[in-house]
Amino acid sequence: MTPSPASPLRYVLDASVFFTDWRMDGECSTVPGVVEELIDRRSKWRLEIFLEQGLQVREPTVDSLAKVMEAERKTGEGGALSRTDRHLLALALDLGACLVTDDFAIQNVAHELKILTTPLQQRRAMHRHYRYRCTGCGRFSEVSGECPICGAPVRRIIRYK
Repeated sequence: MTPSPASPLRYVLDASVFFTDWRMDGECSTVPGVVEELIDRRSKWRLEIFLEQGLQVREPTVDSLAKVMEAERKTGEGGALSRTDRHLLALALDLGACLVTDDFAIQNVAHELKILTTPLQQRRAMHRHYRYRCTGCGRFSEVSGECPICGAPVRRIIRYK
């Protein structure tokens, strides 16, 4: 999913971009939830500069959000992604853009959706799928929480694909 050399680069920016010295290159977009997360003076100042350089704040489509939620379920990242994270992934799907983030859970779901990601200050996330297993009776579950059989906590365990 690398952009072709003839087409302009497209990026969807996570909040972490506004806390670093990442330089805007190509067409950049983000979601309203990221703008709301920026509370310190420096990140707001960087947001203003990016807006002046053409950063667009957009909402993703409902269809892409549904695809993200399905991928989130498949990877077992349910509960690890916030509403803003889901919107970032969906917008990257809508735009065919590279997602710039250090968040491992976002990168994992992006990998499932075949969305190109670029980490900023962290290493690239390893692709993982998770399962949920009861700590008491050992039964597998679709979600974390409390086991419907024995009442013990259900925990997430790693299952590599």
